[in-house]
Amino acid sequence: MAAGDERIAQIQEQLKSYPNFPKKGILFWDIFSILNKPDYYRLLRDILVEEAKKISPPIECVAGLEARGFLFGPLISLELNVPFVPIRKKGKLPGNLLSVCYSKEYGPDVLEIQEGSIEHGKRVLIIDDLLATGGTMVAGCHLIKKAGANVAACLVVIELEGLKGRDAVPDNVISLIKL
Repeated sequence: MAAGDERIAQIQEQLKSYPNFPKKGILFWDIFSILNKPDYYRLLRDILVEEAKKISPPIECVAGLEARGFLFGPLISLELNVPFVPIRKKGKLPGNLLSVCYSKEYGPDVLEIQEGSIEHGKRVLIIDDLLATGGTMVAGCHLIKKAGANVAACLVVIELEGLKGRDAVPDNVISLIKL
């Protein structure tokens, strides 16, 4: 996305931040202020879909990282007519699961995906609201590869550049807003 894109500036103006949440020293950037305004949510959806369509070769599946990736992933997958697959925290999915342990800024965690939910060799777009230190996105990339698929790209609404999460992610990162 072009850095000077007026639509991105409009979206960025809607963001809210909360200091010391969820713990002291963290500045939490919240996208729910965008979702409260249908015109801006629609605008953000349109931009995300445009970015997803630029990926070449085309994506064949969208995987959303819990929980905010669930707010955008299904919208993109429907527009592109490809499957949506949730990547969830431990204990939230039924059936046979693949899992990856990882560390993030708040402590250790586990991500899971249902076995067989992504066909082997498919090109997957991973989506989330924010890239901070990269721990969750890195785990998502490893999980997609563990499922036998390929990461086409990682798409985020916000990237906190100072935390250098992009450097940790082993695959291409596309971010709309860089703070």
